[in-house]
Order: sequence, then structure tokens, then C-alpha cells
Amino acid sequence: MRIAKEEIFGPVQQIIRFKTIDEVIRRANDTVYGLAAAVCTRNVNKVLAVAHSVRAGTVWVNCYNATKAQTPFGGFKQSGSGRELGEYGLQQYSEVKTVTIKMNSGN
Repeated sequence: MRIAKEEIFGPVQQIIRFKTIDEVIRRANDTVYGLAAAVCTRNVNKVLAVAHSVRAGTVWVNCYNATKAQTPFGGFKQSGSGRELGEYGLQQYSEVKTVTIKMNSGN
């Protein structure tokens, strides 16, 4: 289904019937994109199964577009590289350096 495989930016919602959680995960991962996913359920086991298995940079549960400056945001696959926001977002602006100094212990 085309709408389920393209990265559409706009007010779009898909409602597609499913029989099993494995089917949902397979459909969600059957795309070259992976920016974000949303799960609406009260069942914590379903949330954990989907959040763990779906190849998306962000998984919202019972909400959508809930971003904070402290949490990293970015996609998997062709939905971007790297992360914005949070500590991970700062990493692309920094470089790590190691300095080792041997000190004489004689005195």
C-alpha cells in the first residue's frame, strides 16, 4: 500500500486492519524510511514488542510529536542520518581527543 511506504509530511493518518502484532511490525518495517512511529494501546507488552522491533528513530506511545530538547530525534534508514537534540545531537559538533602525559615520579 503506497501510503504505508512513503514518507509523507503533512496531516496524514493511516488506519489499516491487522490480525497480529508481527504483521504490524512487518508492515512498519517494509519501507525504506524510519523517522517515527506511534502506537496507541493500553497493553504494555504490545508497546514493548512494537517499540523494540520497529526500525524507527522515535516511537511515541499514546501520543504523537511529543519532542523535548533533552531527547534525541532522528530517523533510521533513509529518514536522515545522525540525531538532533539531546546529548546525541551535540556529538556531531564535538571531537574527542585523548592526551596522555608521562610524569616523572622522581623527586
